[in-house]
Amino acid sequence: MTQAYPLAWPHGIPRTDRARRTGSTFKTALDPALKNVTNSLRRFGVATGKQISQIVISTNYTLGDRNPVDPGVAVWFIWDGHERCIAVDRYARLEHNLQAIHHVLEARVTEARHGGLRIVQQTFTGFLALPAPTGTRPWWEVLGVPPNVTPEVIEAAYREKAKTAHPDAGGDADTMAVLNAARAEGLAGK
Repeated sequence: MTQAYPLAWPHGIPRTDRARRTGSTFKTALDPALKNVTNSLRRFGVATGKQISQIVISTNYTLGDRNPVDPGVAVWFIWDGHERCIAVDRYARLEHNLQAIHHVLEARVTEARHGGLRIVQQTFTGFLALPAPTGTRPWWEVLGVPPNVTPEVIEAAYREKAKTAHPDAGGDADTMAVLNAARAEGLAGK
């Protein structure tokens, strides 16, 4: 089962660099944003005629840290017989990433109402939660650093390894994907 804390980011979805996160025009607080996501999931299930189950909203939010450094949100759920995940970390605030997920879900509700189930199934293919590759090593081993390092050390190790792993530098896409996933996982815990 997917964990609510710490953030469980879906494999294969790149993370937004911390420096590239932006503000948003959303005017919502955390509790209303959570309610919006929950209501949108319910409406989506009704509009498609397919039950939503096993909902997990995964974040780095804790009562001690209501505004985590990593404000990413991943909403995991079962729909149409498959685990799905909608993950957003574009915005600098947790509640704004939640609100963005609400809007993504509302767009799918509109698709279901006007285009039917097949269109929604086509667009939802991209939200399939892909399992992590088997035999993966912990992120710190991939990057060649201890597990308790700073984000700056993670970035430096990533850049150094990318110099040879990147396909443009003689590496390959699979190696680069593993490196990207390790970097994202390492930074997600910071």
